[in-house]
Amino acid sequence: MKENEFTPRLGKIRSNASKAGKRYANQLRSAINRAGGKYQRGGRFTGGRTGRGGAAAALLKSRDRYAAFRQRRVMVKARIVKLVGKGVDGARAHLRYLQRDGVTREGEPGELYGAEKDRADGTEFLDRAHGDRHQFRFIVAPEDGIDYDDLRPLTRRLMAQMEKDLGTKLDWAAVDHFNTGHPHTHIMVRGKDDCGENLVIAREYISSGLRERAAELVSLDLGPRTDREIELRLRQEMEQERFTSVDRQLLRVRDGDGFVSPVSRDAFRQTLHQGRLRKLERMGLAEETAPGRWRLDERLEATLRRIGERGDIIKTMHRELTSKGLTRGADCVVYDAGQNTEPMVGRVIARGLADEINDRHYLIVDGLDGKSHYIDIGKGEATDPTPDNCIVRVRPRNTEPRQVDRTIADTAAANGGRYNVDIHLKHDPSATERFAETHVRRLEAIRRATGGVERQPDGTWIIAPDHLQRVSDYERQRARAEPVVVDKLSSMVLEKQVSFDGATWIDRELVSDRPEALRDSGFGREVREAQARRRQWLIAEGLAREEQDRIVYRANMISVLRQRELNRVASQFSDELRLSYSEAKPGDRVDGTLRRSVELASGRYAVIEKSREFTLVPWRPVLDRHMGKQVTGIVQREGISWTIGRQRSGPSVL
Repeated sequence: MKENEFTPRLGKIRSNASKAGKRYANQLRSAINRAGGKYQRGGRFTGGRTGRGGAAAALLKSRDRYAAFRQRRVMVKARIVKLVGKGVDGARAHLRYLQRDGVTREGEPGELYGAEKDRADGTEFLDRAHGDRHQFRFIVAPEDGIDYDDLRPLTRRLMAQMEKDLGTKLDWAAVDHFNTGHPHTHIMVRGKDDCGENLVIAREYISSGLRERAAELVSLDLGPRTDREIELRLRQEMEQERFTSVDRQLLRVRDGDGFVSPVSRDAFRQTLHQGRLRKLERMGLAEETAPGRWRLDERLEATLRRIGERGDIIKTMHRELTSKGLTRGADCVVYDAGQNTEPMVGRVIARGLADEINDRHYLIVDGLDGKSHYIDIGKGEATDPTPDNCIVRVRPRNTEPRQVDRTIADTAAANGGRYNVDIHLKHDPSATERFAETHVRRLEAIRRATGGVERQPDGTWIIAPDHLQRVSDYERQRARAEPVVVDKLSSMVLEKQVSFDGATWIDRELVSDRPEALRDSGFGREVREAQARRRQWLIAEGLAREEQDRIVYRANMISVLRQRELNRVASQFSDELRLSYSEAKPGDRVDGTLRRSVELASGRYAVIEKSREFTLVPWRPVLDRHMGKQVTGIVQREGISWTIGRQRSGPSVL
């Protein structure tokens, strides 16, 4: 068309006189509806369809439901992980876990692969992701995954289809796991598209689109599910103690009063529903109020899901206990951090992932009470390594404000809602600057996690009147990610402690004013027997004596044993480092380079190296980030106050 052939059509503003003059807003709404979205006048924008893959997800969602019913089922779990701060370290730890031993069919370490390579380099993948804002993690588990000899071809076809749906090349790496009853694949996808921009995937594609694509591919490989297969699986669901697809059908056909009448022209479906209702009746979750008329429990779904999770936990415990040669199935309990107020002490039997996509770990602990406990410890990075057979104390995380929080609130309330070190020292002349700095670090931790407090450019903190409530919210948020605190009491095997020439956990229990209660079964009985043998060893070493049918221990027994081990380890390090050993005593100044840490029976120690000598001092977790750096500290009776760096006024890490 030439420029002079253009003929404008004049009309009034917002005129709907003709189809050609249709408002752009109406055209946009029509386009949204055609794409499978729903437009509501005045509705709030949620961003549910923002990102790549939204149109593909809408198309998959609108397919024939009967065809989808015959598709092979695939479970897909997805998570978006931020790579800021500790996220990079978390990604490295996650990759190491995926490639751990025993995940292949042959029990070998997992092999990382990509779109073109059967063996990919995890370090290179993470290096390419340096600077990425986020990362996608998926678990793809075909229900019939056991029929696949190799999951790699399926994964590559799925990722190729995902690239078509999203309209961009993807940088990904995957590991196949065969160490459970359901073979599955872990996929890590970089959060960048092929143009180097942040990759944003539509919520609907993550929640359902990828699962539908995977189901399509599995159905092409194995064929659609036959009537016989469908009926067999439904029969199995009829007696299961978990939330099933049959329960979902029953909830869907409830009438307006919440009742179910399982009448159907399909004889199999009616029998299936009737049988499931009888099972729910035996579980106390359904009641037949009249012949053929049933009332379902209001919390049916939540209760069945909780029962199913508990069943999975018991299976996990039985598997782990059996592999360790322990058979105490009747004494398996689930530790509930929300209800248990007392700490629990025991020996670690196993540690594993309860939720691989969200990195939630569990411990199975053989307790002193003679029972085996399953404990959800939350995020894996929140708990230090706990090797098998180490002795731990597990206690629920306290969600109440601490004394430090109350001090901050009181100080700020008396000073116009403001807080800093100077204000604290004026408010409480007896406080020291080092003591006030611990309060500042507490505020900084809360600010980074929740933004619940505000810091001014001059370092002054604005403390709200409801500060203690905000602190409680912060602690509850932490408790969701880290429901318990795990203290490692000893990394030494119990049997080795009996004759070890050093201060052991058994010794600390023997001289304790409040020793742990021991049940005469399980691990409690083992500890009782080990204590009796340890007493005889201590008597032979002159560290205890029998007196009128009781054992009297030397007042400084723990110190003597601890010093024996320190001297022995120091001699070994002296030969290795070719440096002399200098013992650190209360009041001494420690100044040198943090070289390493060493695990002793009495705890973990830091090796501080100077030009001509070295010393061993109790370890603090904060030192993990400062290996190889110059540190300065003052030895105190209750610990050491550290300063990192060469400067005299460096940051304190008490």
